[in-house]
Amino acid sequence: MSHEFATPAVLQGHGVRLEPLTLEHVPGLRAAAADGELWNLRVTSVPRPEDTQAYVAQALEQQSRGERLPWAVVDAASGRVLGCTSYHDIVAAVRRVEIGYTWYARSVQRSHVNTAAKLLLMAHAFDTLGCCVVGWRTDILNLASQQAIERLGARRDGVLRCHALRRDGSIRDTVMYSLLASEWPAVHERLRQRLQTPSPSPETEPC
Repeated sequence: MSHEFATPAVLQGHGVRLEPLTLEHVPGLRAAAADGELWNLRVTSVPRPEDTQAYVAQALEQQSRGERLPWAVVDAASGRVLGCTSYHDIVAAVRRVEIGYTWYARSVQRSHVNTAAKLLLMAHAFDTLGCCVVGWRTDILNLASQQAIERLGARRDGVLRCHALRRDGSIRDTVMYSLLASEWPAVHERLRQRLQTPSPSPETEPC
C-alpha cells in the first residue's frame, strides 16, 4: 500500500526543515501565500487566504488515502513557514513518487530554499524509501518551474497535451520530468556543492 511505503517524517538540513503538514500550519501558510499574493498566479494552485484551511484538509485527506505525503517547508532557525511541498502520485509497486504541490513565499523564491527542500526530498526518496525514480510535472506555461526542475538535474520526459484544468478553467499541457536512482549520486553531489556556495538565482517551483 502507498501509505505504508511513504509515511510522514521530519526532514531537516541546509537551513530548512520539512514538517509533516498539519492544520497547525494553516496560519503560516496563509502568511506565506500572502507574501506576493501567490494565489493570483494563473499557473499555480496556491490557495487564497480564505481557502487555506480547506487546502490543508484536502492534502491530509489525500494522505489518508495513500495518494500524497505533504510537508510544510519551515525556516529551521526562525520556525517561519516558507511554503509547502509534497510527494504525490505515489506508486509503491514500482517505488515511484513525484514531487509537487510546491510553492514558496515570494521573499524566499530567490534563495537556497527550493534546492535545499528538493535535496531533502530526493535523498529521502532514493536513500530511505529506495525509490527507483522520482518524477515532477508542471504547467507548460510555467517556465520558472521548468527551469527550476531542470537545474535539479531531472530529465524532461515529454508533454501530456490537454492534460489538466487550470483554476481559471483553461486546459493546460503538462510537462513531465524524472530522475532515476542511477542518476541520483551525481545529482546529489552537484546540489550539495551548490548549497555550500549559494548564489542568488530563481529557485521557485510553484506547480
